[in-house]
Amino acid sequence: MREQPRQFQVTDPFGRRWEVEFRWLQNAISIRHADTVDLKYYISAGEERRELVVALPHPLLLKLCAERGRTLTDAWCLRLGAAHVRHMISTWADMDGTLAEPGAAELAVYSAEIEAAGDAARELAARTR
Repeated sequence: MREQPRQFQVTDPFGRRWEVEFRWLQNAISIRHADTVDLKYYISAGEERRELVVALPHPLLLKLCAERGRTLTDAWCLRLGAAHVRHMISTWADMDGTLAEPGAAELAVYSAEIEAAGDAARELAARTR
């Protein structure tokens, strides 16, 4: 079964299970005057609730699309953002603020993981026909 990028759970290094809910995707130039695609998430573990915004730098996205031969879509950005949130919570990296911006190397890793998952899903579908 494929991971859901809109609603999922992640366990942090302290053993807490976080519920993650995607809220919106927006071009940040209109809200923060930044050249990013912003994805907002609500995360919660027990009584603790937080908001988190993942800012995907537009120039890095365009470069990665050119390198991978793909188009820039909302669905792909949603999967990249979800991958970064999973990484942040599972390692507790960058969890001290509400805005996180992954770098080029992180985005390349997430993109490769997304492509591999898509390839595996297509292969499974072909075998079960």
